[in-house]
Amino acid sequence: MGLFAILISLGLLMWLAYRGWSVLMLSPAAALLAAALSGEPLLINWTQTFMVGTARFVTQWFPLFLLGGIFGKLMDDSGSITSIANYLTQKLGVKRTMLAVVLASAVVTYGGVSVFVAFFVLVPMTREMFKAANIPARLMPAAIGLGAFTFTMSAMPGTPSTNNAIPMPYFGTTTFAAPGLGIIASIVTLIFGLWWLARVEAKARAAGEGYVDDSGVPVIEEKTREQATLSGDFDPAELDHGKRGSSHPPFFFAALPLLVVIVVNFMMALVILPRIDFSFISFERWGVNVNGLLGVWAVLIALFAAIVTLIIVNYQRLPNLRESLDAGANSSVLPIMTVASLVGFGAVIATLPAFATVRDAVLQIPGGPLVSLIVAMNALAALTGTASGGMAIALNALGAEYMRLAGEYGINPELMHRLTTISAGTLDALPHNGTVLLLLQISKQTHAKSYGDMVMTVIVSVIISLAVVFALGSTFGSF
Repeated sequence: MGLFAILISLGLLMWLAYRGWSVLMLSPAAALLAAALSGEPLLINWTQTFMVGTARFVTQWFPLFLLGGIFGKLMDDSGSITSIANYLTQKLGVKRTMLAVVLASAVVTYGGVSVFVAFFVLVPMTREMFKAANIPARLMPAAIGLGAFTFTMSAMPGTPSTNNAIPMPYFGTTTFAAPGLGIIASIVTLIFGLWWLARVEAKARAAGEGYVDDSGVPVIEEKTREQATLSGDFDPAELDHGKRGSSHPPFFFAALPLLVVIVVNFMMALVILPRIDFSFISFERWGVNVNGLLGVWAVLIALFAAIVTLIIVNYQRLPNLRESLDAGANSSVLPIMTVASLVGFGAVIATLPAFATVRDAVLQIPGGPLVSLIVAMNALAALTGTASGGMAIALNALGAEYMRLAGEYGINPELMHRLTTISAGTLDALPHNGTVLLLLQISKQTHAKSYGDMVMTVIVSVIISLAVVFALGSTFGSF
């Protein structure tokens, strides 16, 4: 009965979330249903287990969501994202439209801009380029998705994305974990994705299929907003708030904040913070091991430095700085509470007696800890439709066990970090994923027309890179 309780509550949660119900309401309801069917007390599970798990996630990650939301909104309102996208597309030209779209999407998201913010700039730009190159509009989501939410979210070393940050406290790593493997995974994903895009573009041209004008202003439905905040770190409703500037900065000033994010993150994570003696921060007073927080602190300092840089160099292009800051801050609240509620649900599930059976089954999957880790991350990301949520649930329940196994098997935690992020970024992009739904809606495309090619560029390409990283990591270790 206990295992049935877990399955029925999880299935109900995911089904209703896909239909647009608020996860803020569904998560505690599903958690209490699982507790009730398992014969466990309800109120204590709600107030002490669910809420403690939810609060722990908010405590860990709200600063990152907050600074990320502000940074993304300022990049949008200052015209910096548009400037970067225009520069890259002009340099590469119409003949290399696919490459231009993918690289523009990758550059802005690798620099720390939320994919949801980037979509509203990248989609209109891509539409104009596809029109000029006479490429079918149905291929837009596959091209943007390849650059925006594959390797830049989970594989590239140093990316300040939430997906790349969540494993850090569990494994004591930084966003630069296993840099060589991350770069290899990024190259594999990019090459396969570009090959597929070139293939389908050539096939469309041979069939006489070209661009069909479907332009217009997309309307983001409340249902899609709920689904999107489950898988992202920016509330799309805040995109229309604040005030955009009337001019765009030169490319250098537009890209400078992105460069600051990467450079400051690198310096803080690998050079400055590791050399500081934090012995004055006692465990007895703060209740944490500082070494597990250095990677998080590095990202926070990098984003703060980038925000200050952006304001200084683009101050004249931010007509109402306070409104932009407010919108960016507000954009972080619903996403983090949505994901945190999922984590709270996972905390309740992890305390149920039947979960011990699930945990043991996962840890004993043939092939060793790395195979078990990959299966667990893929399964939870697929079920929840969110890489960050699935990852957080899995690591909250099993992170300590995987670290113990890493010590027993002599596995570098950096390898576990990189496999975790890449694994969570594969099957999370199934049809119910909020990022997929939002991109299709903004692009004015449908699953029937566009999702097949998205599967190849945002799922299959990442699975191939995951297989390569697993093979190299198992043979040579982390590098």
